[in-house]
Amino acid sequence: MAKLKILVVEDDKNISRLVVYNLEKAGFDCKAAMSGEEALIAVDKEEFDLIILDLMLPKIDGLEVCRILKQDREYQKIPVVMLTAKGEEVDRVVGLELGADDYIVKPFSPRELVLRIKAVLRRGEVKKEETPGVLAAEGLSVDIERHKVVAQKKEAELTAMEFRLLVTLMERRGRVQSRDRLLEDVWGITSDIDTRTVDTHIKRLRSKLGRAGKFIRTLRNVGYKFEDDNE
Repeated sequence: MAKLKILVVEDDKNISRLVVYNLEKAGFDCKAAMSGEEALIAVDKEEFDLIILDLMLPKIDGLEVCRILKQDREYQKIPVVMLTAKGEEVDRVVGLELGADDYIVKPFSPRELVLRIKAVLRRGEVKKEETPGVLAAEGLSVDIERHKVVAQKKEAELTAMEFRLLVTLMERRGRVQSRDRLLEDVWGITSDIDTRTVDTHIKRLRSKLGRAGKFIRTLRNVGYKFEDDNE
């Protein structure tokens, strides 16, 4: 069986070597990039199963690299794990809003890093196996394979995180999802990040869906659920 391939984007050579060493020891195939520009070139030339992305990079920073990847349909499904010394909540939130799958703050435990990466990869495999091809409601169609959302016959341009949030709600239609549950299942985190992050994404998602946004219903002090008019 071919090894899963990981791109490690880190401009500190010592940290890069440490990450690559531990990942290869855990059975992964790794390639290192020293800048955001080098990372984008590597992704264009090779296929990767996951990207570890430092936030502070020369020329193109990690947030911009993540933004570029998650807005490109060819690359947006590649899981991204942010690795950075910046641990403030605002930095974590921005990274996760751009579509990052997890966020690890330096200094970190190599063992924890490997376990977190394996967890992100497992979540991706479960979604591939369980997610149906197309989800639909009145005036709304979500093609998961093509990452395409059509609302009232017009394509809605969603970010990777907005798309993931919509799919999660539609897959669980009729069932109330708390903000904490959505943070864990959509963002993949159980940290102390403010649950208002969920509210912000719901507001943007409703706006982009137009009339179909009404299917995302709010249950005050409880959470959200997806329910169309025929349910």
